[in-house]
Amino acid sequence: MESDSEDEIPSLVPAKLKPVPVTLITGQLGAGKTTLLNYILTEQHNKKIAVILNEFGEGSAMEKSLSISQKGKLYEEWLELRNGCLCCSVKDNGIKAIENLMKRRGKFDYILLETTGLADPGPIISTFWLDEELCSDILDGVVVVVDAKNGLSDLSENLNEGISVPVRQVALADVILLNKTDMVDKEAIEKIFSKIKLINSSALILKTSFSKVNLDKILDLEAYSGLKENRIKHLVNEIANMEIKDYSKESICTVTLKLNTEIPKAALDKFMELILWKEDLKNVKGDHIDLIRAKGVVYTGNEYLMLQCVHGNYDLLAIKPEEHVQSALIFIGRNLEKETMMDLLTKCIKEIKRT
Repeated sequence: MESDSEDEIPSLVPAKLKPVPVTLITGQLGAGKTTLLNYILTEQHNKKIAVILNEFGEGSAMEKSLSISQKGKLYEEWLELRNGCLCCSVKDNGIKAIENLMKRRGKFDYILLETTGLADPGPIISTFWLDEELCSDILDGVVVVVDAKNGLSDLSENLNEGISVPVRQVALADVILLNKTDMVDKEAIEKIFSKIKLINSSALILKTSFSKVNLDKILDLEAYSGLKENRIKHLVNEIANMEIKDYSKESICTVTLKLNTEIPKAALDKFMELILWKEDLKNVKGDHIDLIRAKGVVYTGNEYLMLQCVHGNYDLLAIKPEEHVQSALIFIGRNLEKETMMDLLTKCIKEIKRT
């Protein structure tokens, strides 16, 4: 007797299927997220991509083909498009949509998850680390769309306390699409480009119009994978090419620490715990330190460790670079000072070595 459906086969042999990389797409309202996703869903690019939209905008051609959450329960209908992509719309529960999507594995190679432009993407990034059903190693990267015309005012917003959502989005980005560059002059582009680099000098910035981009630039980033040799090389090169500047006059900035000394794992653990969870930790000016993102590579004397940190959670993975690498750490956050952070790390190293 024949099987009812070949679609059921992938779910019977999940162990043989490789993890599907998930890319988060975020950005402020009107920046061009929807335009980017519509481009991906309609262009012929020979990639099988599942796209989870936070919600369809009014007038969407696909809106009537999909069911959205009703009465507090999630209803999903996946629409298979001509170019081989899959699409659905959910409201506020993209993680649940991904878990359900795993039942259709084998039909797609990538997942793009749109997050609302009104929220900090940090919590959803952390969810990929904490949700065992999702497997943390499938988080491929974070792509943020920034409006070249109006984005500068969003990124310049000063809050009495905390960090604005647009700034957090840029700070957490692995790739930034500076969109609508056709609508502003060269001087305006340079101003917002400089502002973005000030906040996150490690992200790749791509200038776009109508959100059209080579998908190879935003897929297969492996930004959170510490076990792949090409990702290790990328991070090492990224750190080596970072401009070492003092941004102490800026509220939100990137700070890079490079050390020639060995850093015991226990010392790095203690340092990260202080930076993340010591409520009264302040810089020399007395301003509270708020860390948004951190990454880097350190040599403990016995092994190399790759650091990843987002939204109050951090992880250390043992890696094996092809050659010796200088210990270096990249921090993105508010009220960071290179001198303060270097002194604190050095103190932690000395304390651990004394024990």
